[in-house]
Amino acid sequence: MAALRTLVATGLAAMSGVAMAGAPAAPVKFQAQDIFRLTQASDPQISPDGNQIAYVRISNDIMADEGLESIWLVDTHSGVQRPLGGVAATGAQPRWCANGKLLAFTAAPKGQARGLFTYALASRSIVRIATLVSPASALSWSPDCAKIAFIMHASAPPETLGTTLVKPVGADWAKPITLTTRAMYHKDGKGDLDPGYDHVFMVPAAGGTPRQLTSGPYDDAGPVSWARDGLSLVFTGRRDKGWETDSYRSAIYRVSLAARALTRLTQLDGPAASAAVSPDGRTIAFSGYDDHRRRPYENRKIYVMDADGGHVRVAHEDLDRSLNTPAWAADGRSLFAALEDRGVNKVVRFELGGIVRPLAEGLADSGLDLPYSGGAFSVARDGTVAIPQGGFDHPADVTIVRDDVVKRLTRLNAALLDKRSLGALAPLKVTASDGTPIDAWVLMPPGFDRSRRYPMILEIHGGPFLHYGPYFSTDDQLYAAAGYVVVYANARGSTSYGERFANAISRDYPGIDYSDQMSVVDAAVAQGFADPDRLFVTGGSGGGIMTAWIVGKTDRFRAAASQRPAINWTSLALTSDAGYKVMSNWIGKAPWEDPEGYWKHSPLSLVSNVKTPTLVVVGEKDVRTPIAEAEQFYGALQYRGVPTGLLRVPGAFHEMAARPSQSAARVEAIIGWFNRYDRQP
Repeated sequence: MAALRTLVATGLAAMSGVAMAGAPAAPVKFQAQDIFRLTQASDPQISPDGNQIAYVRISNDIMADEGLESIWLVDTHSGVQRPLGGVAATGAQPRWCANGKLLAFTAAPKGQARGLFTYALASRSIVRIATLVSPASALSWSPDCAKIAFIMHASAPPETLGTTLVKPVGADWAKPITLTTRAMYHKDGKGDLDPGYDHVFMVPAAGGTPRQLTSGPYDDAGPVSWARDGLSLVFTGRRDKGWETDSYRSAIYRVSLAARALTRLTQLDGPAASAAVSPDGRTIAFSGYDDHRRRPYENRKIYVMDADGGHVRVAHEDLDRSLNTPAWAADGRSLFAALEDRGVNKVVRFELGGIVRPLAEGLADSGLDLPYSGGAFSVARDGTVAIPQGGFDHPADVTIVRDDVVKRLTRLNAALLDKRSLGALAPLKVTASDGTPIDAWVLMPPGFDRSRRYPMILEIHGGPFLHYGPYFSTDDQLYAAAGYVVVYANARGSTSYGERFANAISRDYPGIDYSDQMSVVDAAVAQGFADPDRLFVTGGSGGGIMTAWIVGKTDRFRAAASQRPAINWTSLALTSDAGYKVMSNWIGKAPWEDPEGYWKHSPLSLVSNVKTPTLVVVGEKDVRTPIAEAEQFYGALQYRGVPTGLLRVPGAFHEMAARPSQSAARVEAIIGWFNRYDRQP
């Protein structure tokens, strides 16, 4: 743990040094139209020999108004890169087979059916090996490179009641009525779920019809990992009774290819996922935690067990941090994993039962709008690690760590960002009212003048069990370009600081995190550059909840923008796709069991106090914090005569960032709302 603290301190010091020193300011500020010009790297997959990386490049198309994915190869020694071309221009999920000669990927070429493809490195030829009826995920090669397993939705007939009417030929009838009897009937990002369930499939690498290996009224998930003999594979399943309402439960299963026999391997009282079979096939690593306390947050650990599910034990030192996605070293004696620490995601390595040692940091999420960490890593046989690495001044690029040397292989946005004057980021020291240190960052406007006072935006992350870090954010850069100082923090409830820090809001959210956010504002004002009379607040999801809570608690902000909030915990618990989690672990009771507890933590309960002009922002297809939540707040504020607006994003789910034009327009609207109330004294 001491090594981790040292690495964090060194990394943040280096980042703040870059931010404060910086390069000479370019004449042009970052602007909303630049969102269409940004490119990012995602899902870098290093070849077994460590010589090539296949990665997904995501570029925004201004004419199609969407992010387009394509697969590129980059040489890890020279840095020379090239696109695969052909159908790979719409490809995703590149995965190498063990001999490094073939690369599998999925693609949905324009005008063609969705498919699973292979790319031969030597001949540069692409072959469609299967047509897919639904999107596939979690691609995994068998050890002999002869088969590919994956997860895909298996359709089922829709449920009906009564006699089915027969529509006459040529008749113009209304859409048919629909019925669902499932507890999990919708999901954010998908909307209403199609009849059927997600299951494991397999197809020969030579091509053919995908064969379904698992079945039943359950959802299975990846990653999928093969046994060394290629006769079975392991995956994550949610197959307990009542699994749809118990979202914290999953187990590792094995399925045989021949008989499709299913064996449950784990009995953890909580989630078990990300199974990975060791090189010798004798051991399985997976991530998970014990959920018997039913708290809203638990650190994930990496466990190992015998191939038959026996002798389960934690694989690393006792560590108050969350570890995910284990990957075996080639010798089978150590593991790699992703670790969350103080707002920064890292790749670590440890021998079984040993000390966790960091190898790489700065893993960046594939989203651009907000400064979240994230991103997947991969490992070559020689231990070279490939990551999508980002910073406050650029989205994710492909980076490798080989023999402790960090090498950035791509600079995808240099042509644009070298010509832009970006806001500079620096850490902000914050101490909460009870003495707890709070990590925070401040983004200065381009051309920042230390002698001036600026209007300031407090920007609050979602979750609440997530975290921000020193990463690139189009939202924040646009706020800064508009002349605002932007401050964001990881208040209590945030992840990457341990269980006690996150569970400080257990059964009391919003709670102490409100006080922490006010301490962040006080710390920024105390620096002298934030005008205490020109304060603004915004945030999305959990940040939208906190924004609505803040304006019910204080009048110190001139205006607010509450994005995709939950306003009434009772209605949220019973309509959100995450509602069962709210009842089981966040609040711990159902609304009818504790109506007062639900009400006292609902921002709607404070609406009589609100005087702050508040914009409410929501995606019209959001099922995580459904649109009715935003409409309740908007309706209440309108009734009370508080200046308010309802900004609806058509076709958008909870993340609201799928279409570049909408992402840009949303931020411009929030800036316009704040400018409307930014009257200088």
